[in-house]
Amino acid sequence: QVQLVESGGGLVQPGGSLRLSCAASGFAFSRSAMSWYRQAPGKERELVARITSTYGSTNYADSVKGRFIISRDNPKNTVYLQMNSLQPEDTAVYYCNTRVNSMDYWGKGTLVTVSS
Repeated sequence: QVQLVESGGGLVQPGGSLRLSCAASGFAFSRSAMSWYRQAPGKERELVARITSTYGSTNYADSVKGRFIISRDNPKNTVYLQMNSLQPEDTAVYYCNTRVNSMDYWGKGTLVTVSS
């Protein structure tokens, strides 16, 4: 079955960096687009970044453009989110997502807290 397992979250000071990882299994990873979403307390889940399968094209939420980088390592079945210049408003649970056969799959999330 499809499994997505996020890691790499934690507490970081404003201006700091973190790299999130999402280990995927149970589907054809190299042929699947992958996304990172986040959900802050009291807010709806929002798309942060997405990377396509074939050419690795990327797109980002306006709020993270120029600060976050999504990438993938197909042999390792892993997608990453490099987060730089983190701000308190980036505090959220970050989720890995993919769609397989028209169904959305989610990991359990990893908490990122940006605070001094």
